[in-house]
Amino acid sequence: MIKCLIVDDEQLARNLLEGYVDKTPQLELVASLKNPVEAAAVIQREQIDLLFLDIQMPDLMGTDLLKSLPKKPATIFTTAYKDYALEGYELDVVDYLLKPIPFDRFLKAVNKAVNGIEQIRGGNTASPEAAPDPTSEYVSLKADHRIYKVRLADILYIEGLKEYVTYYTTEGKIIVLQSLKHLEVSLPSQKFMRVHKSYIINKDRVKSLYGNQLEIGEKKIPIGQSYKEQVLQSLF
Repeated sequence: MIKCLIVDDEQLARNLLEGYVDKTPQLELVASLKNPVEAAAVIQREQIDLLFLDIQMPDLMGTDLLKSLPKKPATIFTTAYKDYALEGYELDVVDYLLKPIPFDRFLKAVNKAVNGIEQIRGGNTASPEAAPDPTSEYVSLKADHRIYKVRLADILYIEGLKEYVTYYTTEGKIIVLQSLKHLEVSLPSQKFMRVHKSYIINKDRVKSLYGNQLEIGEKKIPIGQSYKEQVLQSLF
């Protein structure tokens, strides 16, 4: 689990990032603060792995806060200004996000940060919830001490069971430590949709609708009652 801290003097910006963190299961929000001086105290007191940091704040600039920290967390700048990109590079921040921040861009920055944090930890902490890049045709899945590169088009459906999911592909199945909730928001919605509390399907792989079930290959996927109307509108 990656423990993170949000520092931004704008309430709306904090609310947006809090919502994004809540949708990203590998992140645990320690605090969301408007005062960078308070944030410095939290960083000294708590184990903070990842810092979402605004730059222009009234009491203390985000860049000055970062410079003052003896031990710096992995940091993602969140700002409305492009002017500090060079300084961000010099401070070795993970990424530089310009407001308004879309969720897919947030996920890309988080994945980059998680990879760096794993390397610092010596590879002892897995990244179970690394999100697919919405612009990519592939997804990387960590399982069985391997990293599988899987084409999104080759995924037939995904079945969830507690904290694990099973990807059923044209080449077989891969069991990964992830959650359907995470995948529901991170997989491209034009290709994938959730049809049941336990299933996400590839829309292009649906052969037919039979009663309250979708046929994908030899598998019959049940449609949850709360998803039925959306499934019918989207697929048929």
